[in-house]
Amino acid sequence: MITPRRNTARVEIDRVSEASSRRRRDAVAVEEPLEIRIATVAGEEHQVAVTMRTPGDDFDLTAGFLFSEGLLSHRSDVADLRYCVDVETQEYNIMTVYLSEAARFDPAELTRNFYTTSSCGVCGKASLEAIEIQGCAPIPAEGPIVPAEMVRSLPEALRSRQPVFERTGGLHAAGVFDLGGQLQLLREDVGRHNALDKVIGERFLGGELPLGESVLAVSGRASFEIMQKALAAGIPIVVAVGAPSSLAVDVAREFGMTLIGFAKPVGFNIYTGRHRIG
Repeated sequence: MITPRRNTARVEIDRVSEASSRRRRDAVAVEEPLEIRIATVAGEEHQVAVTMRTPGDDFDLTAGFLFSEGLLSHRSDVADLRYCVDVETQEYNIMTVYLSEAARFDPAELTRNFYTTSSCGVCGKASLEAIEIQGCAPIPAEGPIVPAEMVRSLPEALRSRQPVFERTGGLHAAGVFDLGGQLQLLREDVGRHNALDKVIGERFLGGELPLGESVLAVSGRASFEIMQKALAAGIPIVVAVGAPSSLAVDVAREFGMTLIGFAKPVGFNIYTGRHRIG
């Protein structure tokens, strides 16, 4: 019998301190592969990607991944999303997106299989050019303006709403906030890019993209992939608790995004887009 997977598991550990060692049970975040497939109206099925993720919000993750990679453009492209439950050994680890007749999909676009680990994504020197080819437009320069005190509040607001992190200490989070600093949506995952895909996918399936009046906060560092996905979703301001990479800064500068790193209650660094912070 196939049963849905949980996002945490209990394992036996040895807890060692200065004075003693004892056996106990501990909660860890679950990490499992998710295979993403696309099925056309003609009945052809194509394997697109395998990503290591924490089970949960798999529909959002799948839709967000395909949208941010340019394989889906509109909510109307999707006729259905289903787990493949006729393979006894995979236990809800294969997801198929069934395209509508309105969808434009060229199998030739799948020039490579995506294999994404939980720690890093796809990157390379040609990445900026790839974003431009994909059709991502720069963020409008006028954009929203948010106060510095709101930015300083985001790390704690994000941290306080991470239930699985509280139990395991092993997950990243991505949260979308409105311009007043109110959390609108948060998702967790072992992969920072997966957490963001879950957020973007939820909004995509709800027909709520682009997110031009939103602020994205992420619990870890700001990588190229985080910025690329935020750009695809039209998010003008990205706030990271950790450091940005050089390519993340390049993406933000090239496409007119505001990128903030090392965000803490006492302050933060603005790498690009200073005009959006009041």
